[in-house]
Amino acid sequence: MLSAMPELPEIEAYLAALRRETEGRVLEGVRLQSLFLLRSVEPPLETAVGRRVTGYSRLGKRIVMALEGELYLVLHLMVTGRLRWRKRGAGLPGKAGLAAFNFPGGSLILTEAGSRKRASLFVVQGAAGLAVHDPGGLEPLECDLQAFRTALAEAHHTLKRALTDPRVFSGIGNAWSDEILFEARLSPFKRTRDLGDEESGRLFAAVRSVLEHWRDRYVSEALQAFPDRVSAFHEDMAVHGRYRKPCPRCGAPVQRIAFATRHESNYCAACQTGGRLLADRALSRLLHDDWPKTLEEIE
Repeated sequence: MLSAMPELPEIEAYLAALRRETEGRVLEGVRLQSLFLLRSVEPPLETAVGRRVTGYSRLGKRIVMALEGELYLVLHLMVTGRLRWRKRGAGLPGKAGLAAFNFPGGSLILTEAGSRKRASLFVVQGAAGLAVHDPGGLEPLECDLQAFRTALAEAHHTLKRALTDPRVFSGIGNAWSDEILFEARLSPFKRTRDLGDEESGRLFAAVRSVLEHWRDRYVSEALQAFPDRVSAFHEDMAVHGRYRKPCPRCGAPVQRIAFATRHESNYCAACQTGGRLLADRALSRLLHDDWPKTLEEIE
């Protein structure tokens, strides 16, 4: 199964919609249908009720709701968690419903598909408590080229792994790393230590162009209507989720490497690997050492 975890562009779209609907408004109540969702005990969740929302921010792939009194709700949607905006007091849907956050103008409904519930909610007090949830990765749209190169050099990974490691870069996951590497014309399995200056500059430019384009596109749409159908796939993507379909640049069929059932890399062999298909024993050994073993490793 492919990872469909919301990444930087999708999280920014949620933030834009949440600011429009709830910023400056009082959180009137929280209905918790899944006790497993709440992963903290102090401060208690009840202390959030009755406080006004002062802002929203992104922490890696986490959504942070800031409330009066430096209290924060930190929500991680993981792979299949999604948010919906419904009328005030709307019911939670069956087994998928996890929680509802009630506001004067409506209810924010959190759902998670599937039987394995991985989404999490933490209540934290103050900046120090919030910092505990920061994976520490560099913000790719806020750093300069030198900082980007330094982070890559210290990663000691393949490019695919470096881009998706939350301790290296913030907010990039399986889907957008595919699109970034395609844009940069670089193999997903080239090692960071083997990257030349021209290539790292090309990768930096691709990170900015791909993430900025899709962030702006998704945010624009979210300001028109709440993003109810967030997905890791879009028909306008170049390679991600397009296995065997023609590359939009050269027409060759898009290739795919799948590993450990939950992760995969989509690429164009003609554009990114000099025509070589990435499927041999050497690659298998490389993936064994460099591929994330758990979902937590990619956030």
